[in-house]
Amino acid sequence: MTGADVRAAVDEMVRVLGPATDRDWSVRAGDLEWSCWATAAHVAHDLLAYAGQVSATPTDRYLPFDLRVREDASPADVLTVVTASAGLLCAAVDTADPRLRAWHWGPCNPGGFAAMGVAETVLHTYDITRGLGLPWRPPARLSSGVLRRLFPDAPAGNAPEVLLWMTGRAALGDRPRRTSWAWRAAID
Repeated sequence: MTGADVRAAVDEMVRVLGPATDRDWSVRAGDLEWSCWATAAHVAHDLLAYAGQVSATPTDRYLPFDLRVREDASPADVLTVVTASAGLLCAAVDTADPRLRAWHWGPCNPGGFAAMGVAETVLHTYDITRGLGLPWRPPARLSSGVLRRLFPDAPAGNAPEVLLWMTGRAALGDRPRRTSWAWRAAID
């Protein structure tokens, strides 16, 4: 995956959540313990952290920094922070040598960081839409890309539904909802 995929995921997040910024974002984001506001701030944090990893290429740990979104930031402000963090990840991924490796529980290439950025964005957009009562599913093209890169053992099927199942957010046909999961970002 590339920066264009990260941009597409964040554009979709803003498209679906932007019109709902006047709602109460203090409610829980779906089944998460976090509020909708905190979940959106988490997306911004992860996108920035991934950009830092790609830029600095540490081989054994995450860089010791965190993004802190001010508590008085409105939901619209938080979406703007997500957009800014995504821009940094896109720039880092798109300018990095594809052979570069940085740490994410093992060596991960720029495409893996892009895939994780897309996954964090679309999955947490889903969580937030559930909290705000908005009907929405992750886009098929982005879901397919995430599954190919991060979940090589995913079963065949409708990509958004498979992605939600792989990440413990929904049942899939006769397969019960998963209670434990992990994606595989590291590569050899």
